[in-house]
Amino acid sequence: MVFFRNVLLIAFCSLNASFSYADLTIEITEGVESALPIAIVPFASSTAPVDIRDIVNADLERSGYFKMMAESSMPSHPTTAQEVNFKDWQSFNQNYLVVGRVNDNGGQYDVQFQLLDVYKGGQLLGYRMNSSAADLRRTAHHISDLIFEKLTGKKGVFSGHIAYITSSGANAHQLQVADADGFNPQTIASSVEPLMSPSWSPDGKKIAYVSFEKKSSAIYIQTLATGQRERVAEFRGINGAPAWSPDGTRLALTLSKDGSPDIYVLNLLSRSLTKLSTSHALDTEPAWSPDGSSVVFTSDRGGKPQLYIVSSQGGQEKRLTFSGSYNARASFSPDGKYIAMVHGEGGSYRIAVMDMATRTINVLTAGPNDESPSFAPNGSMILYASKKGRTGFLSAVSIDGKMQQRLVFNGGEVREPAWSP
Repeated sequence: MVFFRNVLLIAFCSLNASFSYADLTIEITEGVESALPIAIVPFASSTAPVDIRDIVNADLERSGYFKMMAESSMPSHPTTAQEVNFKDWQSFNQNYLVVGRVNDNGGQYDVQFQLLDVYKGGQLLGYRMNSSAADLRRTAHHISDLIFEKLTGKKGVFSGHIAYITSSGANAHQLQVADADGFNPQTIASSVEPLMSPSWSPDGKKIAYVSFEKKSSAIYIQTLATGQRERVAEFRGINGAPAWSPDGTRLALTLSKDGSPDIYVLNLLSRSLTKLSTSHALDTEPAWSPDGSSVVFTSDRGGKPQLYIVSSQGGQEKRLTFSGSYNARASFSPDGKYIAMVHGEGGSYRIAVMDMATRTINVLTAGPNDESPSFAPNGSMILYASKKGRTGFLSAVSIDGKMQQRLVFNGGEVREPAWSP
């Protein structure tokens, strides 16, 4: 089971599968039935090293909310609203149209785009922005975010990043960070010993993680821009499952320095520790509520792993989950209304969400080995790890379960994903 496997990984420093790194590609396995028809026309450009249209088209397509028009089916290739014959696009049943240009200004690029309503014949959105060659992909993702938010009312997540753990057959373990679409993967940390449990700081500038590089577990914080890192917890026994507080000043973590694994809060300024859980069971996998008032964690104190909640200042611990024989690895939605979790029943482990107001649980995935859920910063998607046989991969599911993606590492495996803020 996921819960006990994570504890045993920390306690005995052993991994039960090998993982290798490769490029990420995204496959949409199920989309929204009411997907909006939209055409992203190739942007006019003669020298741009990046195809803005291809990136925006891929971003919106993998969101599952849009039905993209193939370039080969387009009646024309306008680059401004003035060039658009809206009746032509209406005849192809397109709701929306995006046109744009990329102009080279001596190594800097002037990027312009317009989002048009085909049936109303008018502009919904128009932007002009400057970009270096190195930042053109980021600019394209920003355009995708703007379009997504305008048409869905939800903030886009295409400019974000994901962190994950991979390992090669030679036991070289890596903490990787990539763009949300899998491009630009970077190795943040590498070790011949296991790395585990990446956790983003609220500002997205640092990652906390567990490393066994000294043959025992320790928790490090690493600054992404500089590579500078700091060891913040190396107590006797287990040091695991770091989770940042919403204000970035504290880490919740699992320590067994006093015997059984318990939940603690580490003040990163004073280095003082506050103990939150007090049972003799296995308490692990803390997750902060978005307002910082409470911490949800996994415990088997009732005989099987379930979720419990406690004030972040300490106090009485209360059980949250009762449905199913196994509920673990909580992740709060950004608005605090939902908790994603690993839900087990009958030997199958799937991703589920619990409505915090009603305590009802909705199972989203099919299993049988889904784990490590992480909410997207807009709360619409949940990233998680899965396994089929001995092959591990990442997947994403919408909070209502209607949209599914699989994020495939070509020729490799991956685990413990975490979506950046």
